[in-house]
Amino acid sequence: MGTKKEFKYFTIFNHKKEEEYLREMHKKGWRFIKVSGFGMYHFERCEPEDIIYQLDYNTENDGREEYIKMYEDLGWQYIQDYAGYSYFKKPVSEMNGEEEIFSDDESKNAMKEKVYKARFTPLLVLFLAVLIPQFIIQLSLANYTVATFFGVVLVIYIICFIFIGIDILKSRK
Repeated sequence: MGTKKEFKYFTIFNHKKEEEYLREMHKKGWRFIKVSGFGMYHFERCEPEDIIYQLDYNTENDGREEYIKMYEDLGWQYIQDYAGYSYFKKPVSEMNGEEEIFSDDESKNAMKEKVYKARFTPLLVLFLAVLIPQFIIQLSLANYTVATFFGVVLVIYIICFIFIGIDILKSRK
């Protein structure tokens, strides 16, 4: 059996794209083993099969065994935890129609809210407490090279905030 590693980057709100990527890899004969580092996906050669992968965002360690057992009782096989996400899989052949870990839009949106609070809040604090003041200080010192650097980082942050805000608004509709 062969193994393979692929680098892929998915943003914090692109878990559906990540799930589809893992499903397509399994259809091509590459079973997802784990993700490590910064987006390094590990696969093992297997018979091609249609497997649904689902991710849930859960950073709570209390009741971890019960959490995993609940999904296993529903037929989902636990794979791993990575960066706050729990990875599960289930063969399409064992499903009763379309199944998802989340049974309704409310629970899907609750997961997005957890991701938002856990990941977006530190970015916002860094943005407000460090980047903006440093940008202003460097401008006042006429240190334009460093100010330009901070300005570029600020623009990147603003673009990220806009995309995150758009995604949150879409998920609330």
